[in-house]
Amino acid sequence: MTFSRLIPLVVCLAALGQAAWAQESRHEKSFHDLDKNKDAKLSKEELPNQAKRNFERVDTDKSGFISLKEHVAYLTRDRGNRQQRRPSLKGYKVMRNISYAGTDNARQTLDLALPVKRTDDKPLPVIAFIHGGGWRGGSKDGGLNRIHGFLKSEKYAGVSIGYRLSNEAKWPAQIHDCKAAIRWLKANAKKHGLDGSKIAVHGTSAGGHLVAMLGTSSGVKAMDGSIGPHTDLSTKVTCVVDYFGPTNFLRMDDFESRIVHDAADSPEGLLIGGAIQENKKKTLTANPISYVTKDDSPFLIIHGTKDMAVPYNQSVLLYSALKTVDVPTALLTVTDGGHGVGGGVLNEHLKNFFDHHLLKKKGAFGDETIPVGKTGRR
Repeated sequence: MTFSRLIPLVVCLAALGQAAWAQESRHEKSFHDLDKNKDAKLSKEELPNQAKRNFERVDTDKSGFISLKEHVAYLTRDRGNRQQRRPSLKGYKVMRNISYAGTDNARQTLDLALPVKRTDDKPLPVIAFIHGGGWRGGSKDGGLNRIHGFLKSEKYAGVSIGYRLSNEAKWPAQIHDCKAAIRWLKANAKKHGLDGSKIAVHGTSAGGHLVAMLGTSSGVKAMDGSIGPHTDLSTKVTCVVDYFGPTNFLRMDDFESRIVHDAADSPEGLLIGGAIQENKKKTLTANPISYVTKDDSPFLIIHGTKDMAVPYNQSVLLYSALKTVDVPTALLTVTDGGHGVGGGVLNEHLKNFFDHHLLKKKGAFGDETIPVGKTGRR
């Protein structure tokens, strides 16, 4: 091999090595952040509640602790094969990584699932999922699987929306991206056989926050943004399913939580770009509750009373604000439910909510208290 041919290979290998180092460094940082007593190992008590159920799987040497090596190995397991293992949606044609912003940024893309066989020629209503991850993690890749159960009727199109994370862009970039995705769906509705006037949005945690923003801030110029080629279109959505999303950042530390939300290095602080109470003006623009008016989209809100990441009261605050101005709203309270509660009878409520607002099937919706044992997560 000549020297001139060797140079590109060396550069490529160096780039791959740098990417792998960055990934490993990120996982090492998360290990050290979790290691509260700095003894170079993680006890089960040091893990977030949602991670404790995986403790035995990660502790491969059964020492009763998780080492840095075990932590990194678990987070990077089968990394190269995950794309191939991604479940297909039976009966649906899936188009992935569609740019909605007219850029080459992989975060500003969406996945679209269309039923192969349609029951009629009518345009399809859309259920769009927005992922969580504290605005600093997660991706759209698993979103279609999260709504797969609602697509089995083949009467809906499914969408999973990606957005820029807080380590790349600060607020309001995230809602600008989501609104650009909604505009893209409306602009391309005829092409894909969609009903652009019937779009439901569904999100969890940070995604719950973003769908709540979609539900309350339509027409607010500063939140609609100017991303993408379809800025003349409305960002109004038909209805909102908000799973345990933050709604008033300035009030999060009023309630019990394992996170100091006011801190500059909290998920909320990293999103805003500084400590919450020191940046109140900007923080107010990120609160869905700031934009509540009587013409907002109908809401279904779900939250567990033992959520130690996003306090349950965040949903109560939004629910109360929406009810005050007579927006159709229902709150499903999951007693003893933690962060990430979902599944079980909650899916039945979601299906009825979607069918009512998107297919015009009659349904009755009201506030309900549901034991955590009747959901898919305990």
